[in-house]
Amino acid sequence: MKVMISLLGCRLDSHGRGTGRWGIWRPSVALAMQNDIHFDRYHLLYQPEFFRLMEEVKADIESASPGTTVIPEELPMDDPWDFEEVYSRLYDFSRKKNFSAEENEYYIHITTGSHVAQICLFLLNESHHLPGVLVQTQPSRQGDAKGTYNVIDLNLARYDLIASRFEEERHDDLAFLKSGIATRNEKFNRLIETIERVAIRSVDPILLSGPTGAGKSQLARRIYELKKLNRQIKGDFIDVNCATLRGDQAMSTLFGHKKGSFTGAVAERSGLLKAADGGILFLDEIGELGSDEQAMLLRAIEEKKFLPLGADREESSSFQLICGTNRDLRCAVEAGRFRADLLARINLWDFVLPGLCERREDIEPNLEYELTRFSEKSGKHVTFSAEARRAFLDYALADETKWPGNFRDLNATVVRMATLAAGGRIDLATVRDEIARARREPDGSDETLAALLGKDFDARFDRFDLAQLREVVSVCRSSRTLSEAGKRLFAVSRREKRSVNDADRLSKYLARFGLDFAALKS
Repeated sequence: MKVMISLLGCRLDSHGRGTGRWGIWRPSVALAMQNDIHFDRYHLLYQPEFFRLMEEVKADIESASPGTTVIPEELPMDDPWDFEEVYSRLYDFSRKKNFSAEENEYYIHITTGSHVAQICLFLLNESHHLPGVLVQTQPSRQGDAKGTYNVIDLNLARYDLIASRFEEERHDDLAFLKSGIATRNEKFNRLIETIERVAIRSVDPILLSGPTGAGKSQLARRIYELKKLNRQIKGDFIDVNCATLRGDQAMSTLFGHKKGSFTGAVAERSGLLKAADGGILFLDEIGELGSDEQAMLLRAIEEKKFLPLGADREESSSFQLICGTNRDLRCAVEAGRFRADLLARINLWDFVLPGLCERREDIEPNLEYELTRFSEKSGKHVTFSAEARRAFLDYALADETKWPGNFRDLNATVVRMATLAAGGRIDLATVRDEIARARREPDGSDETLAALLGKDFDARFDRFDLAQLREVVSVCRSSRTLSEAGKRLFAVSRREKRSVNDADRLSKYLARFGLDFAALKS
């Protein structure tokens, strides 16, 4: 069944009287006179003061199209140019009728009525409150009563040219997020596609997880720049590493302070949350944020308000939050180091960026990107010789090459080779020197153990014990106190004990190697 929804035109539909009216174009009647389209039901919306005109137009529609049932719909309006009133009346009409696009074909006539009413019909159609397609009518050049009409379907996917423009724009957005790098890893490309959709459509917090050097900071900035290009934000990109924040400094840096609020507060400070108003706040290593700061951040996210140190009045800031972490925040919650309610708030969109070893097929395009970056910064064009390029890629793609620092390691490697390249060309000898350097460079964790236990540590302890000790040392060095480190290390087993002393348990473990917590921290 075809159903028309149309506003009575108090001027256009009133043209002509007597039999002569059938030679004059009247939009509402002209729709019923078309040979190639027929309406079973015709909802004619009118204002009470034009009741008589409505009766005349109704009769003419039914005369021109005997199979059409005209349904008068009274629509009282004090001011047809008041957007709020007109939209509310039409919205109430759409809700009352509960039109079902599954059962009927709907057409919305947007030629008659005030311009405000036409805009409201357009908006209600776009929001699917009034389903169907739009119909625009106009008089013909021949001056006959039928005129002409056009059907406008707002489903843009049906228009090839528009759809291709959207697809081209989306392709450009994806390339932008990847810094123009033609990445080949399918899993990573799908991840970026999802991030692109979220970045364009959402202002909710985004959590970027992944190992150090996986590109979290760079991706956060690209998200900001993409939203800026799309005119979705006006503010700045504020970047802070939470691992550098401690005590009053953390509260002051994030939330600001009033003069004299603590020792050293000689001047007022607005804080980074205020600086991010209207923009994006990127909190890298958010797992390192203290409990007090976590509580204040949660309120700032939910209510857009916070209290600076020493202030008696709240400040407001509307920003989008992007967080970065290389830790498992769920484990941090279990260990009591991270608020469960804050994690629930920031991980609505949680994206895990893979390390370089999981994306080896992307090493080659990233190699070209790093060379281009070096050339732009140094002003010197640098390339590989063919044999040098093959040798480096053989090394870079090999399973035994671990890339512990991920893309930071790749960047450092390229910078070293490009800097040493004679005549702007990286030769085979330069590549071999870099490979030899990387292979004799000790793992950072082994350097730490050598400093703590002596250079012959691997000859005095079993590899089994050393593997465990490396993790313990890493946790201790990233914890503020011995108790905190103990809670993290014994998070599971401590739940089964009635009374626990994690600090004592950890101290005894370290003592087996002649170590203590203070030594590890120093």
